[in-house]
Amino acid sequence: MKVKTKSKKVNKAWLNDHVNDPYVKMALKEGYRARAAYKLKEIDETLGLVKPGHLVVDLGSAPGAWSQYLRRRLSPQGAAVGELNGTIIALDILPMEPVEGVTFLQGDLREDAVLAQLEAVVAGRPADLVVSDMAPNLSGIESSDAARIAHLVELAVEFSERHLKPDGALVVKVFHGSGYSQLVKSFKERFRVVKPIKPKASRDKSSENFLVGIGLKKAP
Repeated sequence: MKVKTKSKKVNKAWLNDHVNDPYVKMALKEGYRARAAYKLKEIDETLGLVKPGHLVVDLGSAPGAWSQYLRRRLSPQGAAVGELNGTIIALDILPMEPVEGVTFLQGDLREDAVLAQLEAVVAGRPADLVVSDMAPNLSGIESSDAARIAHLVELAVEFSERHLKPDGALVVKVFHGSGYSQLVKSFKERFRVVKPIKPKASRDKSSENFLVGIGLKKAP
């Protein structure tokens, strides 16, 4: 019984925080599907990653807030509908409600067939930006979770090495803790500029962080 009561209290506290969260309120007001849109917005505004005409690949895209943000950034009027100056290709293991102008594929990037499908849609065009909000279901076992996180990051890096323009950028979600320093090291080996960013929209209690790599280093 005690566990149940505690769990209810935790859920109530989370719900209270969520309802009163300024980013949740802003997302509702501005028509974003999730507060996560403001994480990418801050990263983009800090580093100037998204520009008109860009080809952007959005990995781990559901429910679609990052695709919505990218769509508005690539619209001449910043609108959620209408003309689109650029290309957005999104992929997630979960279904995603359509975002106008965004090509969406449902599938697991860890499967070769899904990767081949994504590469077929990219069709040899070099990407300007790859963004990844992919995250595994966490088990609470730190070493196991670190390995799962690292694997998803590595998939995004490998995809970027094959498909990014030489001066393109990759944004990935990571978590502070076991394996974090190795991920930073791996990024520094592959990109000329590496910037860790903790956006204001990332909750203080969360170990979530983002790594941005800009400009691929040429293979030796």
